[in-house]
Amino acid sequence: MLLEKSHNQLLQSTLDIGTYNKLHSFTHLANGFAVHTTPSQAEKLKNSPTVKLVVKDRGVKLMTTYTPEFLKLPQTVWDDDEQEGNKNAGEGIVIGFVDSGINPFHPSFADDDFLSINTTLVCSNSSRFCGACETGPRFPASSCNGKIVSARFFAAGAQAAALLNASVDFLSPFDAVGHGSHVASTAAGNSRVPVVVDGFFYGTASGMAPRARIAVYKAIYPTVGTLTDVLAAIDQAVKDGVDILNLSVEPDEPGEDTITFLDVFEIFTLLARRAGVFVVQAAGNKGPDPSSVVSFSPWSVGVAACSTDRSYPATLFLGNGQKIAGVGLSGPTFGNGILKYKLVLAKDAVYINGSFPRTSPYIEECQFPEALDPVVVAGSIVICNFSDGFYNQTSSLTSIINTAKMLGFMGFILAANPAYGDFVAEPVPFPVPGIMIPKTADAKIMSQYYEERTKRSAQGCVIKYNARASIGEGRMAFFDRQAAAVSRFSSRGPDIIDSHRNPADVLKPDFVAPGQQIWAAWSPLSALEPIFKGNDFAMMSGTSMAAPHIAGIAALIKQHNPSWTPSMIASAISTTATKYDNSRDIILSEGFDLGSFYPSTPFDIGAGLVNPARAIDPGLTIIPGEGEYVAFLCSLPNINKTEVEVMTGGSCNHPLAHPADLNLPSVTITSLIGSQLVRRNVTNVGNKQETYLCAVLPPIGVTVDVSPTWFTIAPTETQDLEIKLNVTQANKDFSFGEIVLTGSLDHIVRMPLSVLPVSVS
Repeated sequence: MLLEKSHNQLLQSTLDIGTYNKLHSFTHLANGFAVHTTPSQAEKLKNSPTVKLVVKDRGVKLMTTYTPEFLKLPQTVWDDDEQEGNKNAGEGIVIGFVDSGINPFHPSFADDDFLSINTTLVCSNSSRFCGACETGPRFPASSCNGKIVSARFFAAGAQAAALLNASVDFLSPFDAVGHGSHVASTAAGNSRVPVVVDGFFYGTASGMAPRARIAVYKAIYPTVGTLTDVLAAIDQAVKDGVDILNLSVEPDEPGEDTITFLDVFEIFTLLARRAGVFVVQAAGNKGPDPSSVVSFSPWSVGVAACSTDRSYPATLFLGNGQKIAGVGLSGPTFGNGILKYKLVLAKDAVYINGSFPRTSPYIEECQFPEALDPVVVAGSIVICNFSDGFYNQTSSLTSIINTAKMLGFMGFILAANPAYGDFVAEPVPFPVPGIMIPKTADAKIMSQYYEERTKRSAQGCVIKYNARASIGEGRMAFFDRQAAAVSRFSSRGPDIIDSHRNPADVLKPDFVAPGQQIWAAWSPLSALEPIFKGNDFAMMSGTSMAAPHIAGIAALIKQHNPSWTPSMIASAISTTATKYDNSRDIILSEGFDLGSFYPSTPFDIGAGLVNPARAIDPGLTIIPGEGEYVAFLCSLPNINKTEVEVMTGGSCNHPLAHPADLNLPSVTITSLIGSQLVRRNVTNVGNKQETYLCAVLPPIGVTVDVSPTWFTIAPTETQDLEIKLNVTQANKDFSFGEIVLTGSLDHIVRMPLSVLPVSVS
């Protein structure tokens, strides 16, 4: 009451009567208040000697799994009605997940109003699906509840490859890691699930298709994951009859001395596609290197990862008034960032004669509490440096947090070390106030301030700590970033045809979806990520997070168009994707230098950012015909046709004239010499006749002629297109363009062009 009274008195004595409205007094974590007033009156407050800080309020949304909103699903696809629920949100579709299992006790997978099922054989009345519920440690029969319609585990390969740890390698579908739960809830988690981490409410979570069913195929264990188990899981998923198969796990590299498309993993996905399953793969996390995609084949879709416009800004406030932007997801130091605390460099708090190794983890990385003087660091903000332990991935944020808790830090800073350069930092929840400063330029500003204010003896020992700092609130989401932008880690094209990294005439990745800073369900055991231990939700980044976005969106498309094949769904997503961000500029991609961006090409984003509303009604589809994938394989250079026939069960009697003739919704030619004629066939999947006009944005050094230049097409009819490409100027690098078919009923169909013009003739 006394603080609130002082706030009122300050306002009355400083501001003009009738110019303000006090909204709230903060009397617990900070001594302050919120007031609605004019800019001139705010300036008066700022100049008051009793006011330390005035900050302009900004718009904030309370959202967690924000991507449904970012992709406009509730407004355009779900038909989100409070009485009827999300009636167009994937009802009747089964998505299979080959991953680390699932946490069946998580509210994202609760039965809601689904029919509870507690039997060993689980069949869906609304689809062709018929699976089983395998039980085991931490996975009772009741885990299969109508939302989780089937759950199996595959461990033969793992048991053969390693000695499993019974405390985490559960022989059941239970997820001890968290990854499988994260992926499943991103695609099909229940809607409006409250997200609370370390006691802070972040909003509510929803999957892309919250009414879709989940089938679990655990094949990855904390100790080991084998291709054997993954292939067994894929095989069973197809046998069970899943509609969609999400593969956020896959071999890191193509098999040695083999064509990438003939790798056994790729062949299994071909067989799944042939069986009518839409296969989604993570494109890989080896970016921004070129030709780093690990999803190779045209019969499965490879998904790149991008950001959304949401950010969690974190700020370090120095005692001299300087502010340094950083990364974190923690509450503020006591006083809500206004009160300043002693700033201590870990090196300066180390016991001089301590009996421990004089290595970076002990000396400067805050990994071991026994190395630091508790009298110095207690109640202080401690600077820990990013040195060789972090560079070699042997040190961890978890150890810093444990040290901070044990020794009573007010907060911690993990700062870049000029000797190692900038480091990549993603926000994760800290149970104690903390911030990461990943840029060396920012770390130098902090270091300079610290050294200027710190008094040292002639021997360099600290006599007095005069530097002060505080850490601001870092858990509030803001929605003001330019987005989408391709994440630095996201693997890039061009696709490769063999282990020698020769480029292939197939566009990869296929498209891009949100995969950076994604909140979703987790497993409290968190066997591989100690920092998330005990939490039911985690924020993760990776193309593993992007792939289930597409899996969920494919479920929405499948519900809306039940008769569509996987190829039709893939085409619809591709031809309706956008290459523009929310500022109507070309989507940017993050490069090798942290924070540097360049305009994306199809090798970064494929066809572009998924647009679910348009993908449901694309106008035209461009799909391979029966047997065309085998014909594509048979047309590859230096291919062993007998091997193709043995592995696929198909025939090489009718290969394509050129691999680029595969009827895909894109054209990629890795070596264009002179001219080449490429054919595409389009099908009207709308319910009305429509006239289309063809327009071309040609790649640099290439002319592109499409025939016919316009056509009228009735529902279910097809139209052949001839695309003639001619080199006008040779180039050492790929150049890019697109063909755009604009329909009279407002359908717009885009086909990316990626061409390497080798010579004019």
